Amino acid sequence: MNVATTQSNQTRQPTQPRPRSAGLGLLLTVALALAGSLSGWSGTAAHGEDPPAVPSPNHDRSPVDLVLTPDEAWLVTANATSGTLSLVRVSTGQVISEVACGEDPTSLAISADGRTVVVAVRRGGDLAVFKLNGEKLQPAGQVRLVFEPYGVALTPDGKTAYVSLSAAAEIAVVDVEKGALVEKIPVGRWPRYITLTPDGSRLAVGCSGDGGVAVVDTATRKMLYLEKFVGLNLGQMFASPDGRYAYFPWITYRDNPITPDNIRRGWVTGSRIGRVKLDGPARREAITLDPRGKAVGDPHGIGITPDGKRLIGAAAGTHELLVYQTDGLPFQDYGGPGDHIDPDLLEDDQRFYRIALGGRPMALRASSDNRHVFVANYLANVVQVVDLDSRRVEREIALGAAERPSLARQGEAIFYDAARSLDQWYSCSTCHYDGGTNSVAMDTNNDGTPFTFKTVLSLRNAAKTGPWTWHGWQKELPEAMRKSLIDTMRGPEPSDDDVRAMVAYIQTLSEPASSHREPDGKLSAAAERGQRVFASDRARCAQCHSGPMATDGEVHDVGLGEKRDRYEGYNTPSLVGVHNRVRLLHDGRARTLEEVLTGDHSPPRASGGESLTPEELADLVAYLKTL
Repeated sequence: MNVATTQSNQTRQPTQPRPRSAGLGLLLTVALALAGSLSGWSGTAAHGEDPPAVPSPNHDRSPVDLVLTPDEAWLVTANATSGTLSLVRVSTGQVISEVACGEDPTSLAISADGRTVVVAVRRGGDLAVFKLNGEKLQPAGQVRLVFEPYGVALTPDGKTAYVSLSAAAEIAVVDVEKGALVEKIPVGRWPRYITLTPDGSRLAVGCSGDGGVAVVDTATRKMLYLEKFVGLNLGQMFASPDGRYAYFPWITYRDNPITPDNIRRGWVTGSRIGRVKLDGPARREAITLDPRGKAVGDPHGIGITPDGKRLIGAAAGTHELLVYQTDGLPFQDYGGPGDHIDPDLLEDDQRFYRIALGGRPMALRASSDNRHVFVANYLANVVQVVDLDSRRVEREIALGAAERPSLARQGEAIFYDAARSLDQWYSCSTCHYDGGTNSVAMDTNNDGTPFTFKTVLSLRNAAKTGPWTWHGWQKELPEAMRKSLIDTMRGPEPSDDDVRAMVAYIQTLSEPASSHREPDGKLSAAAERGQRVFASDRARCAQCHSGPMATDGEVHDVGLGEKRDRYEGYNTPSLVGVHNRVRLLHDGRARTLEEVLTGDHSPPRASGGESLTPEELADLVAYLKTL
């Protein structure tokens, strides 16, 4: 830390990272998810099982979200790597209790009376409900949703929850009191973070798979419009107090080769804060965040002080808080907002300043005093209380951390560190969001040729699916990591320890179980028929997509080569998790599995097979979605 801090009465734990690993807790959660119904209420123990135990104090918590009670006497954090919620007394910084909530909680919401807390549990597939009674946070049930719940918003009365199902392009409407899934609202792909207007009439949904924001009318439960602007990695959403706008951070990609000059010009990636009108379709408005020479990496959290005078953002990749005076912010729609921060804004340290936090700051909540901000810091395992007036971290509330960081946790810190890139414009996570992929084809300079745009391969299960890159020319994972840090990131030469740490972290990444299986984990009748089509001589998919990862690890020429490519043929990509990708084939030309199987990669073209009947095609797609 390079800012002054005041410790709470909690013992400060080490802030170094530790990996998110798949262990018995994950296996239990997946089993419970597969065993449950698509919707329904369960008690404090999921599906008759005892709730998982809370990890020891010497285990990383990795908070990703937090909420404050209306009187600000208490705060609750969602802890990603421990699968728990922590109840903290704000005045003393003491963790009063910690309860298990399921594997990989992502977002929290609290009712207006402060008595109901709900959490979206991504890998567990649940909306978990808790009641805050006195000094106790008590489990009150779970609603089975599957399809990777990600963001959550709660009506002020606490009766209805809206949950984004990131793997289904839908919003689930949940009756919290009855514990029932009421309805699903179709929106854009990869819906993650969401926000509800104060009057509850509009819901804004960041749809990273479609590069935009969907606006939903909660009365009719219909999507009114989807404002697309090719936005990557949309962060948390925040509805303005007057309900006119939804604010959010995002990343822009400019379709240019990764050269030092292009990076410094802001012509590769750039960070933005945008806003979308909620009262009718309109072009998004945005401001640019990046100063020359010291860019802002991976903006994530967003908020506005209750008096409306300051807008605050958390930059996860550059480990800082960004503070803006809202009056006169140069939001632009068409023709803007430019490649670098507005010069007038940059030169006035009353209108804009940065507060170094360290770690990986994620969600934030502004206090009612308009002066303090509470920040969930993932890698530091703490909640930071930041004084906006003195521009420093006033104190830190320790949630629990490993005594010593594992090698993989050190690699995780490198993965999320934008300072590893030239002038800190982007991190590994900018392209490989949450260890996966993103929604555009990019020129990463991996094969040394410009303008050879390719979809970003997921790093989940990557340690099991060598060789690497689309052309399969990288045979050693450590060298692949080293080359990415040097040639794609354009950052400093990594040490051997850095490379070992990165490999150790990649080895922890896994794909969530598919939500397209039956509750008991088996295949549907259609998927079973599709499995037979997959292996048949008509489709011949299994010739290349074989084994547990659905890849043979070989390079094949399937007739899709490009003149600019330095290498011939393409490495067979794994099909595990293919149901939740929005760009398919090496250049992302296909957007659906149906397009892949009837277009340039149809069985006759790719494998010498035969054209499939509509019934065979439907069954094959049903099977592929289960992988």
